[in-house]
Amino acid sequence: MRVLPLFAAGLLPMLAGACATTPAITGLPPVPVTATGETAPVGTNNADAADDPAIWRNAANPAASLIVATDKKAGLYVYGLDGAIRSFTDSGRVNNVDLVDMGQQGIIVIASDRNDVTAAKAQLFRLDPATATLTQLAILPVGAGEAYGMCATGRDGTLLIYSPVKEGAIYEQRITLGATLTAENLRTLKVATQPEGCVVDHRDGTLYVGEEDAGIWRFRSGAGTGEMVAAVDNRYLVADVEGLGLVPEDANGGWLVASSQGDNAYALFRLPDMAPTGRFAVVPGTIGGSEETDGLEVIAGDFGPAYPEGLFIAQDGHNQPAAQNFKLVSWAAIRAALGL
Repeated sequence: MRVLPLFAAGLLPMLAGACATTPAITGLPPVPVTATGETAPVGTNNADAADDPAIWRNAANPAASLIVATDKKAGLYVYGLDGAIRSFTDSGRVNNVDLVDMGQQGIIVIASDRNDVTAAKAQLFRLDPATATLTQLAILPVGAGEAYGMCATGRDGTLLIYSPVKEGAIYEQRITLGATLTAENLRTLKVATQPEGCVVDHRDGTLYVGEEDAGIWRFRSGAGTGEMVAAVDNRYLVADVEGLGLVPEDANGGWLVASSQGDNAYALFRLPDMAPTGRFAVVPGTIGGSEETDGLEVIAGDFGPAYPEGLFIAQDGHNQPAAQNFKLVSWAAIRAALGL
């Protein structure tokens, strides 16, 4: 995360207490949406601490779905959709998080472990949906470099995880879930400068990676090189490119959402061609807006009356006077605002 000025009129104070200003660069005007809910603040005060959320959707009882999110200086929170803290796990400096429901093997949560900045690791947990608690399964070595991003997918009983590190490598590993968890290195991908946000299309294994100062890369399943599919253009994307989320529709359609952190907005791209479709911003309403977003997540489906078509969650880098937290927005409201 690079600290940049705040959105639009800049009425909120900066973390250090100075007055905020209009972003130095602004893209195309975003349409406004407002949050329906928010989480309790993370425990680390007066710091850039909250970072990345992941969502588990409870198909049997959508309102009982759960959010797993990082305090990158302390550990992992599990929240309910009401934003209340259900549990906290002290796991140190974990930056990004993802989860995959592996059926009988459980709901597996994976967080990037940057406690050793020279040797990236991945912390793996099983989420108990009944108690909203995490049980650590393993801490697995990833590769050289400082752990940063994390995304995962489960296909045919196999868990694949992707770990972007600050130095530019993206490690792909196959995780065997058993009495002893093991990791097999499959590919090492590369971008020129620092990556972080990533997301996998569960339908075909396509990986999308945000190179913060450059744009969004697409890596096809099994490919050794990628293609730039959305460059930082100061129209749809203003650096840094941060969190990525993906909403699949039909065989290969849907949407990819990216945090345009530099001007406190979010860009929407149509799949499969990654055509830019629009931008939105989470502005203050009954609940505050979100600015300087690092991680985000979006999942389609029924999450109860407040989120009937899906849920979008964004880290809020400015939540004064409280510590940073995460804002919850109806995916239906975003679609309506963009005319989708």
